[in-house]
Amino acid sequence: MQRLIALALPLALWAGAVQAALPEFTELVKRVSPSVVNISTTNVIQETNAIDPRMDQLPDIFREFFGNPQGPRNFGGPGPGANRPEPRSLGSGFIISEDGYVLTNHHVIENAEEIIVRLNDRSELVATLVGTDPRSDLALLKIDGTDLPAVEMGEANELEQGEWVLAIGSPFGFDYSVTAGIVSATGRSLPRENYVPFIQTDVAINPGNSGGPLFNLDGEVVGINSQIYTRSGGFMGVSFAIPVDMAMDVVEQLRDTGEVKRGWLGVLIQEVNRDLAESFGLSKPQGALIAQVIADGPAANSELQAGDVVLTFNGNEVSRSSELPPLVGRVRAGATVPVEVWRDGARESIRVTVGELPDENGVAQSLNRGNNSASVAGLSVENVPRDLKQEWDIDGGVLVKGITSRRAQAAGIRVGDVIMQMAGTEVTNVATFRQLMKDLEGRGRVPVLLVRDGNPTFVSLRL
Repeated sequence: MQRLIALALPLALWAGAVQAALPEFTELVKRVSPSVVNISTTNVIQETNAIDPRMDQLPDIFREFFGNPQGPRNFGGPGPGANRPEPRSLGSGFIISEDGYVLTNHHVIENAEEIIVRLNDRSELVATLVGTDPRSDLALLKIDGTDLPAVEMGEANELEQGEWVLAIGSPFGFDYSVTAGIVSATGRSLPRENYVPFIQTDVAINPGNSGGPLFNLDGEVVGINSQIYTRSGGFMGVSFAIPVDMAMDVVEQLRDTGEVKRGWLGVLIQEVNRDLAESFGLSKPQGALIAQVIADGPAANSELQAGDVVLTFNGNEVSRSSELPPLVGRVRAGATVPVEVWRDGARESIRVTVGELPDENGVAQSLNRGNNSASVAGLSVENVPRDLKQEWDIDGGVLVKGITSRRAQAAGIRVGDVIMQMAGTEVTNVATFRQLMKDLEGRGRVPVLLVRDGNPTFVSLRL
């Protein structure tokens, strides 16, 4: 019996220590809740749904989330074809200044005819839309008031994995619901969200939490809850928040000019995998590989070229390709910054003047701007037809017509690809391709730049 008591005492002490180590949220919630608001809008809608119809158009299973005061399904609402203004509780927000500026998500107020902000004391105010930025999914609102309870801003770049965080919002219309969890990761890149390095958490986030704040244990806002990863439409343990430091840069521009401008290099990039790293002589996969320098882009006026691997940008290390767009986007147009690239087996420092990111249509327009055949090393190629050159806006290269080499197939080369570059050397026609294959014999793995369906990509070919 004495032995059992002796064993039980350490377990009890351990349980007490664990309980003491868990954070206490009650005082924090009391202090920060007055700064959180519920946002509803009046929209002209075709049918009432808890999930916005655009969700079917999003890639994979990343979904923006929307709330509805009647719960996840709205029974008894107008059926398909109805077309009248209807108030909906779409999400959350928070007050960022005592004079009434409110921050929320762009998708919360998109296409709204009227925006209503409900405060902690249940008073409702009509908000004015100051500006919105779809690329970062942020919107800035203004309500009339003085001495309003504004949040304190934290530093998202100081967050660490495993750190406790807390969210307050209106999931499914249940105002001021509090959920807590930890930071799962930082700097996450999501499909179609190139300019936001998301904070990933396991905080329970559901439709209606959109635009609400993510707090650290000091009561400072470190993020804006924006998206979830789900197969069911509800929370599955993976949620994403926009870092507050990036959000406040957007806020400053929206408040000053009503729009957001970002830096742009004018290059297409891809991830460096193990095979490509070996081909380029890198000790490990790292950086952002430039697959194409856009003819009319800022990089075309610099020393950057296809095949360069960007290792640092403006003093910031680039470990993955997804880290480069946010770094470029935060640089103001016209600024000249240092860039370190890996080229021809060595580091090289160059300087690049950053341009202004055009709208999506402008980017698309920028992107759209010997012997005739041979069979070498299991690849049958021919000079690229003139109409294909015009269609894909390319100059030179050889068109792959047949493949008998297993190594070429394993590298991912396909019939119909155009080989533009091998081991950093341009392929202008069949004659240069033949000579290059002879010169590179015994080289091992080499990087090969292809154009496929008009889009450039690198593969690693073992010769």
